[in-house]
Amino acid sequence: MSENNLKTVLVTAYAKAPQGSAMYEIYKHAGIVLEINPSNHVIVNAEFTFITDLAQDFFRRMTIGYNLSNGVDTLVKHIETHYFAPSSGSVIVALKAAYKRYIEKISQVKNESVTL
Repeated sequence: MSENNLKTVLVTAYAKAPQGSAMYEIYKHAGIVLEINPSNHVIVNAEFTFITDLAQDFFRRMTIGYNLSNGVDTLVKHIETHYFAPSSGSVIVALKAAYKRYIEKISQVKNESVTL
């Protein structure tokens, strides 16, 4: 695939999973991978370090289509309202870290492309 054909960016972040949880026993961390369209800041795909397919599917449906130009607080609130598990705090920390990384990197890329 040519670099010119790639229209999205991939952002990852991790947070320590809560001890005693199944996530901790298997992965040690809560991980999040977001594929984002930087032209409109919409999440087009998402993957999480959940053990079950149902949890994976649930979070995909919750995050795909979310516009990060609105910030991450609404998505965090949605997670707090709809996800009741020991790892919810770790998932939120990972999501916030991914959002921060995305904002920093996308700003850096835009600044670099202006100077080129």
